[in-house]
Amino acid sequence: MPTLRFHAVKESLAHKPIIFEETKKRSEIFGENVFNEVTMRQYLTKDAFISVKSAIEHGDKIGRAIADQVAVSMKDWALSKGVTHYTHWFQPLTGATAEKHDAFFETVSEGFAIEKFDGGQLVQQEPDASSFPSGGIRNTFEARGYTAWDPSSPAFIYGSTLCIPTIFVAYTGEALDYKTPLLRSLHAIDTAATDVCKYFDKNVKKVSSSLGWEQEYFLIDKTLAASRPDITLTGRTLLGHSSAKGQQLDDHYFGAIPTRAYNFMRDLENECMLLGIPAKTRHNEVAPNQFELAPIFEEANLSVDHNSLLMDIMGRVASRHNFKVLLHEKPFAGMNGSGKHNNWSLSTDTGVNLLSPGKTPMSNLQFLTFFINTIKAVYKHEALLRASVASASNEHRLGANEAPPAIMSIFIGEQLTKVLEELEGVTKGKLSPQEKTELKLNVVGKIPDVLLDNTDRNRTSPFAFTGNKFEFRAVGSTANCADPMTVLNTIVAKQLIEFKQEVDKLIDGKGLKKDESVFNVLREYIKSCKPILFEGNGYDEAWEKEATKRGLSNNKTTPEALKARVSKQSIKLFEEMEVMSEVEVRARYEIAVEAYIKHIQIEGRVLGDIARNHIVPTAVKYQNVLVENVKGLKEIFGASFKSVSKEQISLIEEISKHIESINANVTKIIDERRKANKLDDLEKRATAYSDNVRPLFNDIRYHCDKLELLVDDEIWPLTKYRELLFTR
Repeated sequence: MPTLRFHAVKESLAHKPIIFEETKKRSEIFGENVFNEVTMRQYLTKDAFISVKSAIEHGDKIGRAIADQVAVSMKDWALSKGVTHYTHWFQPLTGATAEKHDAFFETVSEGFAIEKFDGGQLVQQEPDASSFPSGGIRNTFEARGYTAWDPSSPAFIYGSTLCIPTIFVAYTGEALDYKTPLLRSLHAIDTAATDVCKYFDKNVKKVSSSLGWEQEYFLIDKTLAASRPDITLTGRTLLGHSSAKGQQLDDHYFGAIPTRAYNFMRDLENECMLLGIPAKTRHNEVAPNQFELAPIFEEANLSVDHNSLLMDIMGRVASRHNFKVLLHEKPFAGMNGSGKHNNWSLSTDTGVNLLSPGKTPMSNLQFLTFFINTIKAVYKHEALLRASVASASNEHRLGANEAPPAIMSIFIGEQLTKVLEELEGVTKGKLSPQEKTELKLNVVGKIPDVLLDNTDRNRTSPFAFTGNKFEFRAVGSTANCADPMTVLNTIVAKQLIEFKQEVDKLIDGKGLKKDESVFNVLREYIKSCKPILFEGNGYDEAWEKEATKRGLSNNKTTPEALKARVSKQSIKLFEEMEVMSEVEVRARYEIAVEAYIKHIQIEGRVLGDIARNHIVPTAVKYQNVLVENVKGLKEIFGASFKSVSKEQISLIEEISKHIESINANVTKIIDERRKANKLDDLEKRATAYSDNVRPLFNDIRYHCDKLELLVDDEIWPLTKYRELLFTR
């Protein structure tokens, strides 16, 4: 094998596993590096503690005097743990987190210095906004932006830095991050859901959106990964023939965790515990070297922050164990991709999960109300929900290997389907006492029988009800959960507002009782949103045709899907719910389209480089070896050499054909990129990259992968799939 690949494999095999030793129980170190409620009680004054709690629970503003107290307490706590710097930690629209570290250190006079951190530094900072994506909100020469403290997500210590979660907004006030719209959507769902809850329980004062994500990822030896330019620059393999053994034996899923990966997981989970990330589950996923980590459910804003933080931590911990974490949705062709299933639910301050069936007819009517309204919301905004998970990387994953298709549909299971059918059959209008009794006994009273295990899993469903929550399975592994959660919270909040208006209209206008009004509205909703309900195989071609008949969108490419972000319906929705202005909506659309173009552009350039500068020269080199072999045979066998060397000659010809096709397609992909780049219209440029540039990837890959099977293994320049996936 070539020098680089030889040394990469040799070095990876020489790695000694790092053994991680735990010295304390997980519960003893949980949140140790977090300025949480326990720590606040120790360091804050009574007034400051009450003020911060009020800000967290009710959104009340914190005054400057209290902010100063909180800042001093944070500083004292951080210094006691050896911290030297602080940063406003935020999530710009790059998809990564951002931080600028400032020292507590400050000079006061010649030869003297102190550690200083006050309320002004805690509450607000002014980072340079010009180099972050803004979608036209900010010009390059307009650098000013602001980060502002989010008290609802506690500060934490990582390394020697105090990290303060913040929002990030432009000088003109528009959101330049993921957190700001998410917080607005959480307020919207709280207000709308609380109003509806009053029908069933007057004591409910707050409804929170909860999120439990499932982070899937690959672990690849760091040295082997570094030997692959495509993994280094794009996070996935652009080339590579499938290994003889892949995932076809189903022997990796839930199997014994390899020792080296196990030590990485323990180290990672220890970091999670210190930072208050409630990591609960770990296991092997379906593909070789693929794994999953899942936490206990949390309030959505905190959960999103924890997932963003986790993705940062994973890379650092992996490096300690000589691994590289691949979070890309499809790093290996022909194998399972990685998702980040978003498990979403709503809960009240009285301790009730609104998507969990209860033990009484009244609690079940409440469950049905939120269950059916969620279905209705997804049906009305299915294209927008699809747009919330659209990206260049997730486009590879959707529609194969247990990932859901691009068509948004909802799976609810056989039992709940029957419940909705029975509810649909309820007589419209005023119910007789006998009808009320029959309804409560036959429909609402039966729902407690629906347990978690009674709702089967449908891995091809993008949005499935799984017993006491909805699982949004289409979210990609690299995604910031805030985007799909913002959309989901907003559409459900809007739907709940409309539901309450319709119910109140029946109560006030027609004199119906509350239960009758609720039943009547829900009954009509069930009839109207049937097209979104689907229990079958999402991969079946027949489903595509059926979905079209039902009026569901099927936006397979990212440029197609993203258009739903800026539809009149979407802009009106976000503006009415005060989640995003039209300027903010359009900016996010532009950023997403530009990101798609840039990802395809980078991948195309890397692919062309590897094909022409690595694969073709290697193929020519091996071809020359074959040519010399044929010449030698001719010297030995004379005129009869053709019969002896026909296989070698055939191989030379086959290699030549592949080389010719590679060079032709690389030239073509360069030409298509140039044509696309000349298009001023952003949408047309994205479409050109999608329709004309991206398809050439497969053509180039096909011929390169064929050469991998023909060329001598000893000189092949790229680390192969069998080495990447089965070197432990």
